[in-house]
Amino acid sequence: MRFLAFNWRDPHHPEAGGAEVHLHEILRRFVARGHEVTQLASGFPGGAAEEVVDGVRVLRRGTWYNANWALRRAYERELAQIDFDLVLEDINKVPFFTPAFVRRPVLAVVPHLFGTAVFTEASWPLAAYVYAHELLIPRVYRRTPFLVISESTRADLVARGLPAEQIRVVPVGVDHGTYFPDPEVPKSTIPLIVHLGRIRRYKGIQSLVEVMPAVRARVPEAELWVVGTGPYAPALARRARGVAGVRLLGHRPQAEVVDLLRRAWVVASASVKEGWGLTMIEANACGTPVVATRVPGLVDAVIDGETGLLVPFGDREALAGALVTVLEDGELRQQLADGARRFAQSFTWERAAEEAWALVESVLEQARLGARVGR
Repeated sequence: MRFLAFNWRDPHHPEAGGAEVHLHEILRRFVARGHEVTQLASGFPGGAAEEVVDGVRVLRRGTWYNANWALRRAYERELAQIDFDLVLEDINKVPFFTPAFVRRPVLAVVPHLFGTAVFTEASWPLAAYVYAHELLIPRVYRRTPFLVISESTRADLVARGLPAEQIRVVPVGVDHGTYFPDPEVPKSTIPLIVHLGRIRRYKGIQSLVEVMPAVRARVPEAELWVVGTGPYAPALARRARGVAGVRLLGHRPQAEVVDLLRRAWVVASASVKEGWGLTMIEANACGTPVVATRVPGLVDAVIDGETGLLVPFGDREALAGALVTVLEDGELRQQLADGARRFAQSFTWERAAEEAWALVESVLEQARLGARVGR
């Protein structure tokens, strides 16, 4: 069969994150089944107009700033005559609204929607633009099946008016060949907190920086290492200037990232909202517990008291206290690490792809039934 996927970024995009990993891990396994997969994604400096990534044909058109228009034009000019069996749209920024123009069965893939959280991240005009487009999702996608990565995202869509029976939760996976405990990589000699991910305002990294003086008042040698790049990086660097124990490491190769997840005493996230929190499970798979905010997505990725600790969003005292607790209490830290490893083992990309494929078959069967009834 032939599949077409829309996503703002492909896995080789410099700003690719968990959402791009999720979609690609599924698509490349569709290719392994013997099917053809084409992906439309935005271009980026140095990125080829066309590239094959793990068997997926990636066509890059437009830019990150105009992808919602450029990819539709590219489809209409280059791909509309191809008889695709199914179109997958990853709704991870502004929707493409594919049900309005592709004339093929559509499966919407949703890591998470911003909602009002977008006003935390972007300037008011841009945030209003994204927010307004999200408000149209229930109308445009009212007959579209959805694949979401967490119960939090499912609840969000239902609250927006989409039928619950159209939404299937398919959890993410973990590459256990990459993320696993390594006895030859010991924990850091200093109490090490790591944050991994895109440097964006809504990720709440500034909150981790702000609580470090309180953490170091109890654990003087504690350090926070922030790994990643992003548009909020310059502002974060200014906020971190002069804060003892904070290191901004920027982009690091994957092998070094995995090494840091293994060496960390705790991995932390203070985000306002997530679809899931893939880095939390990757840390768990490496044998490292987490401290995170009790927000949509992260409540799915963290079992409070078993794989890590959850704290109320915006409560700086609670955030500092949870970090101190994990750093000071070695017995608790080991219990959380053991629970984290057990929890992470249940997540595999093979399982995610199998469940996604089962949903695809269901969607195609419904489309065939609809076509017969229509005749």
